[in-house]
Amino acid sequence: MTRKSLVGVATSAALAVAALIAVAPGAQAAAADPLRDKQWGLDQINAEAAWGVTTGTGAVVAVVDTGVDLKQPDLAGRLLPGATFTGCAGTRPCGNGDFRGPDGTNDGDEHGTHVAGIVAAVANNGIGVAGVAPGAKILPVKVLEGGSGSSQDIADGIRWAADHGADVINLSLGTAPGGQLLTILGVDTLMRDAITYAREKGALTVAAAGNSSTPLCSDPAFTSAAICVGATDSARVHSFYSELPVKLDLKSVSAPGGSGGLTGCDGDVWSTVPVGTGSDVCGGGSYDSYAGTSMATPHVAGVAALLYSQGRSVTEVEDAILSTSRDPLLGLVGVWTPLYGYGIVDAAAAVAY
Repeated sequence: MTRKSLVGVATSAALAVAALIAVAPGAQAAAADPLRDKQWGLDQINAEAAWGVTTGTGAVVAVVDTGVDLKQPDLAGRLLPGATFTGCAGTRPCGNGDFRGPDGTNDGDEHGTHVAGIVAAVANNGIGVAGVAPGAKILPVKVLEGGSGSSQDIADGIRWAADHGADVINLSLGTAPGGQLLTILGVDTLMRDAITYAREKGALTVAAAGNSSTPLCSDPAFTSAAICVGATDSARVHSFYSELPVKLDLKSVSAPGGSGGLTGCDGDVWSTVPVGTGSDVCGGGSYDSYAGTSMATPHVAGVAALLYSQGRSVTEVEDAILSTSRDPLLGLVGVWTPLYGYGIVDAAAAVAY
């Protein structure tokens, strides 16, 4: 299996939407997970320092994506009954959020399982990796097939998640550069409106900035109430492929997304993949290393889950994330810049905020 960039064209709505994974071929391990020492992202956001306060128990993160391998052992006990919006012949949804979809085949949809593991893979269980919020639950919502999908399916998936208990909605997907104009001009406002609906239900949406190295967050992050997430590498440098986290309301941050293969597999983000689908290049088996703003976004979703588990409201969660993120160049907290937004998220500072 070769590593690849996931791109695609919408089939039933105006916007082309794709999973945002970049083209891509340590720390002290406190948890008993064999790959923990490769998870520099957890250290960059101070995740383990937050676990003494909360691990995310009681919080629900909807991974609105390509679906999740419901049999991934490192997600055992973390998956709630989900929904599938792709490939439905009649009534929608028509499945349970499994990555294989209604046709029972895998069309290259490992992406959602990787995202889910970053959020909530079981910690200290003797296998694989640990999630940012290892006590949280994942609500798998399949809206992409072969890495791409329609704004209608995505919007429906967001609304379904908001109606089924999601506290956080993770959107590791986005349009091509310029897609923001279609929303601004009113051609297709489906995803923006769905994110507004979720917000009104009390759910915070975090969305990927994009992987095209342009100055603006891609949609739906740019035009919606979502927090836009740009990517950093293991040296806390803005990743070369990442969009700048720039949007009009300035609700943007950065998080670990990897170097895009420039520093090898361990310079990207290790997480779960469907059993047996790991690439020969970086691992094989049930784990793999990917890069992209797709990987940065679930780091922020995990921090949001930690905050929701403390009983905070959507406004309080958002405020804690933005107010405690730190610019790695200036060392300042709560200051927005075009390169990092409000800075790299800090789980320990956020839960103490």
